Amino acid sequence: MIEAADLTKVYTTPASRVIVFENLNLRIERGRLVGIVGPSGAGKSTLLHLLGGLDRPSSGRVLLDGRSIFDADAADLARFRNRYVGFVFQFHHLLPEFTALENTMMPRLIRGDGKEETEAEARKILDRVGLGHRILHKVGEISGGEQQRVAIARALVGGPQLLLADEPTGNLDHKTGSGVFEMIRELHSERGLTSVIVTHNERIAAQCHEIWELDAGEFRRL
Repeated sequence: MIEAADLTKVYTTPASRVIVFENLNLRIERGRLVGIVGPSGAGKSTLLHLLGGLDRPSSGRVLLDGRSIFDADAADLARFRNRYVGFVFQFHHLLPEFTALENTMMPRLIRGDGKEETEAEARKILDRVGLGHRILHKVGEISGGEQQRVAIARALVGGPQLLLADEPTGNLDHKTGSGVFEMIRELHSERGLTSVIVTHNERIAAQCHEIWELDAGEFRRL
């Protein structure tokens, strides 16, 4: 499904050269739920951004079904992200002036899908994540756990193949975070997703199909 081949990321400034990781290799089969763990600053978020095409590597390739995603220009890469990848972050990055429904509709409206079709799908997935009664609430009027469920709905409304979640429960209390992860796990199965979850939570990592650790530039399967 998705493969990182000899992936290297280096940040260069006039004063320094920081190697995040070098020649990292990872292959994730379709339908797998993969956990990535490691200390803060190890490059886990950077890796996730590269897998999803949010950032470009210094060298190496990311392949989706055997095709290198970075062979595309900026416009095609943006279309790839919109159609094939769903992102969930620790901080939901919702637009506070818009309702839960409007936030969820946004990726498909950007794609150019019809408003009626998009709204129907957004309502359906918001209901699935338990927010059917909140769809017309602005996101500033709902709880943190509910906001993260809106973020999950927004990530999945476009029917992606790949779900990338960066500490999706890191800003939530234990009970709420457990509920959010359980929702991700259910939707992963229901929608036939391939999912990569960056987490510090050992209980969440233990529920993934496989766990990888990134630490001091070394990447290994646990």
